[in-house]
Amino acid sequence: MKHSESAILDQAARALDTLQIEIPSWGFANTGTRFGKFLQPAAASTLREKFADAAEVKRLTGATHTLALHVLWDLPNGVRDVPEVQNLEKSYGIRAGSINPNLFQDQEYKYGSLCNPDGAIREQAVGHVLESIEIAKRLGSRDLSLWLPDGSNYPGTQSIRKRIGWLEEALRTAHAHLNPDQRLLIEYKPFEPAFYHTDIADWGMSSHLARESGPQARVLVDTGHHYSAQNIEQVVAWLIHTGMLGGFHFNDRRYADDDLTLGSIDPYQIFRIFHEIHAAADDGLNLDIAFMIDQSHNLKGKVEANVQTVITAQDLWVKAALVDRKQLARLQDASDIVAAEELFRGAFWRDVRPLTRAWRESRGFPADPLQALRDDGYVERVSKERAGRHSTVNSYA
Repeated sequence: MKHSESAILDQAARALDTLQIEIPSWGFANTGTRFGKFLQPAAASTLREKFADAAEVKRLTGATHTLALHVLWDLPNGVRDVPEVQNLEKSYGIRAGSINPNLFQDQEYKYGSLCNPDGAIREQAVGHVLESIEIAKRLGSRDLSLWLPDGSNYPGTQSIRKRIGWLEEALRTAHAHLNPDQRLLIEYKPFEPAFYHTDIADWGMSSHLARESGPQARVLVDTGHHYSAQNIEQVVAWLIHTGMLGGFHFNDRRYADDDLTLGSIDPYQIFRIFHEIHAAADDGLNLDIAFMIDQSHNLKGKVEANVQTVITAQDLWVKAALVDRKQLARLQDASDIVAAEELFRGAFWRDVRPLTRAWRESRGFPADPLQALRDDGYVERVSKERAGRHSTVNSYA
């Protein structure tokens, strides 16, 4: 092997060693659209089955050590379910990851949760967030991942400013209950289910709320939660620059929040985002970013889609790691636009699959995780085991 090839292989391996991706428990369950749910025989219907599926993805990819949990779906009895989760962690070698409160499912949240005009309902919502923080403490989970559907559909029907104040108050209360090593990640979304105004509609609102909440709050970027053609890597660059980037929910979209698998529509966008992260690290910035998946696999097989997503992320992460940023900086400073763009695009078009395969083999993982999944027959086995059971369907779309 030539010295340059060896150096590139080492650079790719170092990059992959740093990439940890959290997978969502709801990514293994039956989910769907607002119009219908298509059930799959291999879908997980219990928390144990979700942990089992997560362990299979970890075995194949080596990058998924934590499982994000949704409180009402995975811990319906709240803190009383913590011992069960702890036992599953030991059984499957998967740790509980971010804890996700559910502030959109109860009928009381028709007009909002933390921003509801009814003080009693706001108190109920805050209580649920605090219980979620307690669950996270008992499980040793660092991040509380908070998304609100709150907003309104018609002008004049809600006081936007009052709702800002209620939200600030609720988030300050939540932040005060965090352990010193915990974080509050505040997600944003421009629309849906609220279509006139959404209470946390963009990264600027989320940044403001994080600063108002306290020093352990950060912004969570969902790659599907943006207007069409929005420059997400610019948002990421601003959040890095201001020290407010806490993590990602990865998925892809064609129109709105489509929750398609990562890179299935626009892999170049994920590459551009990863480049901003690598560039900041190269500049010596101390980054602490949680990489999490948030997708609804209503047509693709659950385990297959998670494996496909992880290996896609690994490929794009390596592509971005191999950008010659010193040369790129020289070209940028000289305003040599075509050369700079060609260097940048060249890294994206590079076939890095031999590098990611080599890394997996060197770490004891299958070179081709999807093929290994097919050869192993895991999906077929669990399909037979689970086919006769009642399949639950999450209220996730």
